[in-house]
Amino acid sequence: MDRFAIGLAALGRPAYLNLGREGALPADRTVEAMRSATFAVLDEAYAAGVRWVDAARSYGLAEEFLASWLGERGHRDVTVSSKWGYTYVGDWRRTAEVHEVKEHSLTRLREQLAETRKLLGDRLDLYQVHSLTVDSPLFEDPGLLGALADLAAEGVRLGFSTSGPRQADAVRRGLALEVDGARLFTAVQSTWNLLEPSVGPALAEAHDSGALVLVKEPLANGRLAVDPPELVRAAAVREHTDPDVIALSAVLTRTWADRVLLGPASTGQLTSNLRAAGIGVDVREDLAEAPERYWSQRAELTWT
Repeated sequence: MDRFAIGLAALGRPAYLNLGREGALPADRTVEAMRSATFAVLDEAYAAGVRWVDAARSYGLAEEFLASWLGERGHRDVTVSSKWGYTYVGDWRRTAEVHEVKEHSLTRLREQLAETRKLLGDRLDLYQVHSLTVDSPLFEDPGLLGALADLAAEGVRLGFSTSGPRQADAVRRGLALEVDGARLFTAVQSTWNLLEPSVGPALAEAHDSGALVLVKEPLANGRLAVDPPELVRAAAVREHTDPDVIALSAVLTRTWADRVLLGPASTGQLTSNLRAAGIGVDVREDLAEAPERYWSQRAELTWT
């Protein structure tokens, strides 16, 4: 289980653009109900041997839930990663018109780092720029880059996540960033799945260069579990398992994927996901969609 991590995007707020949440989450989705659901998933994951949890400032109360869980359980062997750059503005409403707002600026870094540290203190192992793209103002902001370098000098590992059809370009440009001759980012978190594998070569290069590679959205925001291609469905039947297991196993066969983020909305989903460990099944057929089409369809998903 040491290659899995738990992502809290689906548990830290009442709405998210992910299929398969209905029926998995508490019916009322109050703060306390979602806190309990988060604790249940984290307890199950810990019992199974998973020791990494990933959050973000934009995941509603995810950092608060995680901090409470760590404090109550007393676990000191859990690696904690989080992200800055998006602000949650959904006000705990499933029908909010806007759920999160992006801003890569020195002001936003300082604000969100202070908020993260207030909750997680010294438990923060990896701090990531949320959804870095090739046109991010971060690349041309010496003040922001200097502040990030100062944070790295304090011992916090820095990374970034990527999104969009040009993920590979963002990975390569981000990992090439240096401040005073030192590499700034040593970890990257990107979307890779059977429908959107275009970033794979760049992630392999990142891994070979010594960077930590985390894979997010391995189930394509639930598409590969809820409405999988026939080839995935057939593989699941052949292996006497479920489509999510097949899709996750395909990620695990990529040796450059150091950590695979699971985003379960319930303990039932987590239990199913964890069955992917060790089965070594890959769907060899090419199921890839054009990146532009994939990301366009993702943007059209409804927050539920």
